[in-house]
Amino acid sequence: MTPDRPISDLFKLNRPLRSLEFFPPRDDAGVDALRQTAKALQRISPDFVSVTYGAGGSTRERTAQVCDFLRRDFGLTVMPHLTCVGHSRVELGGIADRIHAGGFRNIMTLRGDPPKGQTEFVPYQDGLRYATDLVALLKARHADFCLGVGGYPETHPEAPSAEADLQNLKRKVDAGAAFVTTQLFFDNQVYYRFVNRCRKAGIAVPIVPGIMPALSLKQIQRITGMCGTALPADLARRLESAGDNTEAMEAAGLDWAITQIRDLLGHGIPGYHLYILNRAKGALALAAGLAT
Repeated sequence: MTPDRPISDLFKLNRPLRSLEFFPPRDDAGVDALRQTAKALQRISPDFVSVTYGAGGSTRERTAQVCDFLRRDFGLTVMPHLTCVGHSRVELGGIADRIHAGGFRNIMTLRGDPPKGQTEFVPYQDGLRYATDLVALLKARHADFCLGVGGYPETHPEAPSAEADLQNLKRKVDAGAAFVTTQLFFDNQVYYRFVNRCRKAGIAVPIVPGIMPALSLKQIQRITGMCGTALPADLARRLESAGDNTEAMEAAGLDWAITQIRDLLGHGIPGYHLYILNRAKGALALAAGLAT
């Protein structure tokens, strides 16, 4: 199969890109469900999709499986995630070789979260401590890899300061990252301020906003609590006012996301990345809402 087009080339199309993120299911039934989700999402023609990378061995195998069938069966440009968690340098080099041999040319390059049950990140034996190190390893292994990295508009929860976090992001870009995808946020001003700070720091690559529709109050409170993202009081009130009405809650979350994306597009963003939690419904509703 022909190698994938680098996402860095897609940014040269002079239009905002749309990308989606999947996570690998735990079992075969989940894989079948994800196939149906991917089939439904073909109608919105995403420019690329990404697949997250778990800390456990079985999840890693699912990541490879999902990446393969999304690319082979649905013709999608797929960006596998890769993290430092649980791997030595030699193992990471071998994984990079397999990804490259499979025709993938784009990788979302992350340090990764500590394995379940651990609160502090500890490098694997002869492994890597920072995403910057992984970026450098991958570029040295295969110079034609196009690497994305994560950015935190509201600062990484483990960073000692916003400035230290920004300098860490700059090191990742200087090591060879081609673009940044942000953590989710619900206040666009947070993103705009972040981009301005990045530009002043000399980070010139595209910075893609990451958007997650708030389809469940409890779920979004849990997610924002983990990643340090602020949940605007107005959005929380709208979700609370829906009570036990799931459809009303989803409608409120989708309306907020559509308003966010329209405003972002009006400010000339390079694209937007949807954290869809393997659900077609929300992404299709967003696409329909943005088309009107």
